Amino acid sequence: MSQYILLNRIRVQNANAIAGFTWGVPAITHFLGFTHNLSRKLNQSDNYSGISLTGCSVIIHEHHVHTYGDYGDRFTQSRNPPYLTSHDKASAPPVIEEGKMNMTVSLLIEVEGRVGNATWVEQLTAWIEKQSLIQRLAGGTILDIADVKLVDTQEKRDRYALKSKLLPGFVLMDRSSSLEKHYQTLQQESPNAELLDAWLDFSAFKQQARPKCDQISKYLEKGFKQDEATYATLLQDWQKHLGHVPYQQDSIPDLLKEHFSTLNAQKYKTLLAQWQQYLEPDEKTPADWERLPKPEAKGFLVPIMIGYKAITPVYDNSEIANTRDSKTPVCFVEAVHSIGEWKSAHRLRTEADFLESIWRYDYQEHWYLCKQDTAHEVISELNETTTEEAVTTTDDDYEDD
Repeated sequence: MSQYILLNRIRVQNANAIAGFTWGVPAITHFLGFTHNLSRKLNQSDNYSGISLTGCSVIIHEHHVHTYGDYGDRFTQSRNPPYLTSHDKASAPPVIEEGKMNMTVSLLIEVEGRVGNATWVEQLTAWIEKQSLIQRLAGGTILDIADVKLVDTQEKRDRYALKSKLLPGFVLMDRSSSLEKHYQTLQQESPNAELLDAWLDFSAFKQQARPKCDQISKYLEKGFKQDEATYATLLQDWQKHLGHVPYQQDSIPDLLKEHFSTLNAQKYKTLLAQWQQYLEPDEKTPADWERLPKPEAKGFLVPIMIGYKAITPVYDNSEIANTRDSKTPVCFVEAVHSIGEWKSAHRLRTEADFLESIWRYDYQEHWYLCKQDTAHEVISELNETTTEEAVTTTDDDYEDD
């Protein structure tokens, strides 16, 4: 049976909004670090040492990044007055360059271990709520937690109740497979393509010019109104062509080329001039700019940070100056980035869906990552602990997106 602790609607103030090259939501490492810290406190307690928290699912309900500007692209900065005796209190306070945000987030934390009776569970949830309120989440202050509850997803009615608590909200899913698939496609097109190129196709704001074609569209629409039989196919082919982004010269329908080649050059001088520029644009051709779609049109795909890659050996603590403590070994790392998807919580239908949404630590030599199990791994895990019916049951009350 899959059991979870639901920390429902945690209101966080001044959380860190920057994660590696990305910004907007804290890195998944913050949420797993919060969960791991709770798990360590449980293991050190007298009453709950048999309980472990092994991962968490992140559901965002509301967020507000502290930015300003016409496009909300500048972080609001602050000046913090000096407070240490060693600080120069006569000088102006420095500007602290950082990105902060307020957010409301729910954490569905995976529980491993034997759970006691109802009284014991009530004491456990009260203890977790108390410990959570004195921790920081993504560097921010936790102002309030609406509810802390032990839930499971084995029964259909339990999943309904859980989803009602999570809606409206969006679950962060790992889509590293989409990045890998797109990278392989790029390499087939260009052997010199790098993984960074594939990642930027998902994360960068890219535009491409399309030669102006307003007169062409007006001509075909007017012709359709006057002579539907003649212009119906022409207008349909033209609209289909415009729906393909980006603009490609070789995708212009031959039927349109044949039609415009028959028009009177004197009567349609301006129209044919624009048509010729559309066929063979140059650097002086007037154009409209179109945003290029991401490699996978389905889903709200975003760049995310998922962990760290070691760039040095692991040093003994005594070899490195100014460490946080005097015991823990030290290793220098760089951020690892991938692709994620924000998926509406109503699409979590089966027990396997909830299990697949759980982020866990994945450590390999030189790599410190946060990952989710694939659907195949989730089903294999469920087969060991639940019946086949629990895996294949679906909810009929929600339509697919």
